[in-house]
Amino acid sequence: MEIVKATLTCPYCSSKESAEIPNDSCVPFYKCKSCGEMIKAKEEDCCVFCSYGSEPCPLNKNK
Repeated sequence: MEIVKATLTCPYCSSKESAEIPNDSCVPFYKCKSCGEMIKAKEEDCCVFCSYGSEPCPLNKNK
């Protein structure tokens, strides 16, 4: 199984961090390691990678 990485940009503090994207599930919430805020996916997206990542998750075929 291929490991996909993306850079997440926090919508609260604009910090960037590298994270692995799961191949088999969406990640609707993610806690920013810089400011501690809970990042929530935008309503139209399945996960935080689709909303705030440099790469969408593999489950989102629309992006």
